Amino acid sequence: MRKQEVTDQLARFRASIDNLDAALIHLIAERFKLTQAVGAYKAEHELPPADPAREKQQVARLRALAEESQLDPDFAEK
Repeated sequence: MRKQEVTDQLARFRASIDNLDAALIHLIAERFKLTQAVGAYKAEHELPPADPAREKQQVARLRALAEESQLDPDFAEK
Protein backbone atom coordinates (compact mmCIF):
# COMPACT_ATOMS: atom_id res chain seq x y z
CA MET A 1 0.00 0.00 0.00
CA ARG A 2 1.29 3.44 -0.83
CA LYS A 3 1.95 5.90 1.96
CA GLN A 4 -0.77 8.25 0.64
CA GLU A 5 -3.36 5.43 0.68
CA VAL A 6 -2.45 4.65 4.28
CA THR A 7 -2.71 8.31 5.25
CA ASP A 8 -6.06 8.67 3.46
CA GLN A 9 -7.52 5.57 5.14
CA LEU A 10 -6.37 6.79 8.55
CA ALA A 11 -8.06 10.13 7.87
CA ARG A 12 -11.32 8.32 6.97
CA PHE A 13 -11.17 6.28 10.17
CA ARG A 14 -10.58 9.42 12.21
CA ALA A 15 -13.43 11.28 10.49
CA SER A 16 -15.78 8.41 11.34
CA ILE A 17 -14.62 8.48 14.96
CA ASP A 18 -15.17 12.25 15.08
CA ASN A 19 -18.72 11.81 13.73
CA LEU A 20 -19.49 9.14 16.30
CA ASP A 21 -18.08 11.30 19.09
CA ALA A 22 -20.36 14.17 18.05
CA ALA A 23 -23.38 11.87 17.93
CA LEU A 24 -22.58 10.46 21.37
CA ILE A 25 -22.26 13.94 22.90
CA HIS A 26 -25.63 14.96 21.43
CA LEU A 27 -27.27 11.76 22.69
CA ILE A 28 -25.81 12.16 26.17
CA ALA A 29 -26.99 15.78 26.29
CA GLU A 30 -30.49 14.70 25.30
CA ARG A 31 -30.43 11.97 27.95
CA PHE A 32 -29.43 14.48 30.65
CA LYS A 33 -32.31 16.76 29.62
CA LEU A 34 -34.71 13.85 30.05
CA THR A 35 -33.31 12.81 33.41
CA GLN A 36 -33.66 16.41 34.61
CA ALA A 37 -37.28 16.40 33.42
CA VAL A 38 -37.88 13.15 35.30
CA GLY A 39 -36.38 14.69 38.45
CA ALA A 40 -38.58 17.76 38.16
CA TYR A 41 -41.65 15.61 37.49
CA LYS A 42 -40.93 13.44 40.54
CA ALA A 43 -40.47 16.50 42.72
CA GLU A 44 -43.69 18.05 41.42
CA HIS A 45 -45.63 14.88 42.23
CA GLU A 46 -43.83 14.20 45.52
CA LEU A 47 -42.32 10.95 44.28
CA PRO A 48 -39.07 9.61 45.74
CA PRO A 49 -36.02 10.79 43.80
CA ALA A 50 -34.46 7.32 43.60
CA ASP A 51 -36.03 4.12 42.34
CA PRO A 52 -33.64 1.29 43.30
CA ALA A 53 -35.70 -1.38 41.49
CA ARG A 54 -35.67 0.63 38.25
CA GLU A 55 -31.96 1.35 38.61
CA LYS A 56 -31.19 -2.34 39.12
CA GLN A 57 -33.29 -3.25 36.09
CA GLN A 58 -31.53 -0.63 33.96
CA VAL A 59 -28.07 -1.76 34.99
CA ALA A 60 -28.92 -5.34 34.07
CA ARG A 61 -30.39 -4.24 30.73
CA LEU A 62 -27.39 -2.08 29.85
CA ARG A 63 -24.92 -4.77 30.85
CA ALA A 64 -26.75 -7.25 28.60
CA LEU A 65 -26.69 -4.74 25.72
CA ALA A 66 -22.98 -4.23 26.26
CA GLU A 67 -22.31 -7.96 26.17
CA GLU A 68 -24.37 -8.31 22.98
CA SER A 69 -22.27 -5.53 21.46
CA GLN A 70 -19.02 -7.11 22.63
CA LEU A 71 -18.33 -4.21 24.99
CA ASP A 72 -17.01 -4.77 28.49
CA PRO A 73 -20.13 -4.67 30.71
CA ASP A 74 -18.14 -3.21 33.62
CA PHE A 75 -17.06 -0.34 31.37
CA ALA A 76 -20.63 0.19 30.17
CA GLU A 77 -21.97 0.23 33.72
CA LYS A 78 -19.55 2.97 34.75
